[in-house]
Amino acid sequence: MSSMNKIILVYGSITGATIIGSMILGIMAASSGANSFFASETIGYSIMLIGFSMIFVATKKYRDQELGGVINFKTALKIGLGISLVAGIVYVITWEVNLYINDYAFIEEYTNSIIDKARESGANQQELNETIQKMEEMKTQYNNPLYRLPITFTEIFPVGLLLSLISAGLFRNPNFWKSEELTTQP
Repeated sequence: MSSMNKIILVYGSITGATIIGSMILGIMAASSGANSFFASETIGYSIMLIGFSMIFVATKKYRDQELGGVINFKTALKIGLGISLVAGIVYVITWEVNLYINDYAFIEEYTNSIIDKARESGANQQELNETIQKMEEMKTQYNNPLYRLPITFTEIFPVGLLLSLISAGLFRNPNFWKSEELTTQP
């Protein structure tokens, strides 16, 4: 296995574990009936950003240890995208395991909550019927793994893609986040 692939697997797994750990905490909190701190979309994406910060660490490590302190955009982007792919796959697998353990109840609970919110907001019968129809369509689509798996993957991958592009853009400059070892002269 090449050193780049090893870095991608290690840091992709760390990223996935960080995001999954927070997801599990959120699921546990939600199942206890508590208003979960981890259930917020803002918190969820913030945790993804923290997890995907491993792209920067991995790119720096590869640049400094394998390439002597210089990396091009394409190579840095490959590292970031590889980490994002591994983390996305870990995320999808974990979500599928969670769905299986909970007898695929998520979509039923989610669509019912949307319908309940429509009722509580004072929707008239026609609006309520439209919402119910949309939620029935959503349930049918979500029950198809060929629909559900890519949708789940796209919950996480765009964040990794964005940070991969930023990282590659920054690290192509050899002066960005220089390593002390590389800057000392004998």
